[in-house]
Amino acid sequence: MSDSEAAAEAKRIMDANFRTEQLVRHFPTSFRDDTELPAYGTTPPVHQDDRRIVPAWAAGIAVASIGVGAGVTGIGCGAWLVLQGLASVSLAGVLMVTLPFAGLAMAATAIGGAISRARFAVTKNVYEGPVTHKTEIHNNTTTRGMFFARTRNDIHN
Repeated sequence: MSDSEAAAEAKRIMDANFRTEQLVRHFPTSFRDDTELPAYGTTPPVHQDDRRIVPAWAAGIAVASIGVGAGVTGIGCGAWLVLQGLASVSLAGVLMVTLPFAGLAMAATAIGGAISRARFAVTKNVYEGPVTHKTEIHNNTTTRGMFFARTRNDIHN
């Protein structure tokens, strides 16, 4: 092989294997209809193929997940702000905030106690008939069991 043939072969190999520019594929990004439009009235519809990269359900899930992520981020920011505020609260501030609730609880307890005592103040027990009072008691006690003992007291009048 001569020097000129070797140089041509080397250039061909270098161009084939170490090409710096890449092939650019051209995809149509729009559709152009060159038919003449009618002078009057509406134009007829033109069919346009639907060539999406992802299916519609996948795009819907992606949008929903972005919305959920943004919502959770908002909740997290709100919780962070609340916890930052609670971290800087002093004991006096907490007591001043809870004082009205404690007062309402104390008033509700007092009103409930007064109502319950007012209910028990009225008695409607009426006893009729003879009353006998026996003072004799006969005690009969039996105990059974070793570890778990059971005691039974029978009191007879």
